[in-house]
Amino acid sequence: MAAPFVIVGGGLAGAKGAEALRNEGYDGPIVLIGAEDELPYERPPLSKEYLRGEASREDPRVHPAEFYDGHDIELRLGTTVEEIDLDARELVLAGGDRLEWGRLLLATGAEPRRLPVPGAELPGVHYLRDFADADALAERLGPGARVAVIGAGWIGSEVAASARQLGAEVTLLEAARLPLERVLGSRASEFFADVHRAHGVDLRLGVGVERIAGDRAVEAVELADGERVECDLVVVGVGVAPRTELAERAGLEIDDGIAVGANLEASAEGVFAAGDVANAQHPFYGLKLRVEHWANALHQPEVAARAMLGRPASYERLPFFFSDQYEVGMEYRGFAPSFDEVVLRGDPDDGEFLAFWLREGRVAAVMNVNVWDVGAEVEALIRSRRAVSRDALRDPDTPLSELAGGP
Repeated sequence: MAAPFVIVGGGLAGAKGAEALRNEGYDGPIVLIGAEDELPYERPPLSKEYLRGEASREDPRVHPAEFYDGHDIELRLGTTVEEIDLDARELVLAGGDRLEWGRLLLATGAEPRRLPVPGAELPGVHYLRDFADADALAERLGPGARVAVIGAGWIGSEVAASARQLGAEVTLLEAARLPLERVLGSRASEFFADVHRAHGVDLRLGVGVERIAGDRAVEAVELADGERVECDLVVVGVGVAPRTELAERAGLEIDDGIAVGANLEASAEGVFAAGDVANAQHPFYGLKLRVEHWANALHQPEVAARAMLGRPASYERLPFFFSDQYEVGMEYRGFAPSFDEVVLRGDPDDGEFLAFWLREGRVAAVMNVNVWDVGAEVEALIRSRRAVSRDALRDPDTPLSELAGGP
């Protein structure tokens, strides 16, 4: 029998990789290995509807259990991979068992960065990455709970919103001048800051965390300026790091993740990576991109599956992510690590607007806030690389398709 195609990582990317192999017509053995003793699930609900008790444990599942049986996909849950033996084309599992692979897809994801301050290991300090984290946090949230959230990025902001919706008192601490300013620029960041303040969040900006204080459990967060934030629990959301340890020990090329080409193949033949861990060459941008968001985990496995079967494949989707906070829903498309200015269409004070990130007069990224069904036009506008008039961008009567060169 041929060696199985093996997928390491039991999250969205891993489950979609197994599905994509079957959709592409592969009828050989597939083994999907997950460290958690859980059927693969999506992570965005963990900071939102699952955390608030509005979704069941089954809702975030990528597939029901019968899907894997029906597609002859062998699940090995609660299983840890210790080593990748590239020469033998085998995995070494915890306990010493070895598993041969014909093709290998690494979908090991990312893990929260730890807070490097005294007291960070006290009971009551929470991170959010998996069901167990969300369950432990949900038990503590509710009316009267005093929550300090450290980091006003997407996860921190979403947890702060959910905690407020559950009735907790929330202090949101951010080292930068505004939440999400590095990504969004000042005007769009101010909008999200105002949203949190309007919902009763105590937003502290430009502050550093000195230590987490408490005898046997969390009692307060002490700031660098001497302020003390009394709290019952702390949620840390200061970013994530790709889980590259396995790949690194195997000798694969590492560059802010597992370095892969446009077809998601790594530096060793027959080894591929997808999702949060993959730093992939992007044909549109001409550089490597690692995107820590749901859309990559959803769509990259389709490309990896084709490449694993020896077919032409290239991942060319523009970066995309979304966030939901209170009554605000947003989508962001494109890539703008640097930009000259942000142009708005609509008034943030009205709660509905588009933001365009411009670089050299061209649209590099677009965020739509409570404005829907513009994804195709936004993508076309970015891909057109056309110089655009700022007045036309601001004008709601100018169709986005016209700006992209369409009818």
